[in-house]
Amino acid sequence: MKGNINWDEYFMGVAELSSLRSKDPNTKVGACIVNSKNHIIGIGYNGMPYGCKDSEFPWDNQGEFLDTKYPYVVHAEANAILNSTSSLDGATIYVTLFPCNECCKLIIQSGIKNIIYKDNKYSGSKENIAGQKMLAAAGVNTIYKDILSIKEILS
Repeated sequence: MKGNINWDEYFMGVAELSSLRSKDPNTKVGACIVNSKNHIIGIGYNGMPYGCKDSEFPWDNQGEFLDTKYPYVVHAEANAILNSTSSLDGATIYVTLFPCNECCKLIIQSGIKNIIYKDNKYSGSKENIAGQKMLAAAGVNTIYKDILSIKEILS
């Protein structure tokens, strides 16, 4: 590693590290919320709600709705918002994957004003388009950053 990492690399690294806590075999997502002083005020990853054991719920992404992860998993952004330690007004959220439309609603309602994301694998989907429309209408900035992974930075 050469020199120090910048703030974007640092906070995306925290989001990436958080994603490794997820039990999802297909899509591990992490989020890190930062205030204007570059203090971390919330982190999260996609996982089951408190009290729901990971082993007792499905992680499949195909099949009958109730046999998939979709009705059960709490997304990384929602967990980061719920785990926040102070006001989110004007904050920035770093996410490893562009938020879904439902998480966009939560981000807007919480007062977060900037989303920095690493991947947008659902770009062009109806949910992605809806999310982007809402974020634009609410004045939330979305910024793609091609940030190296933790492993790449350390090698």
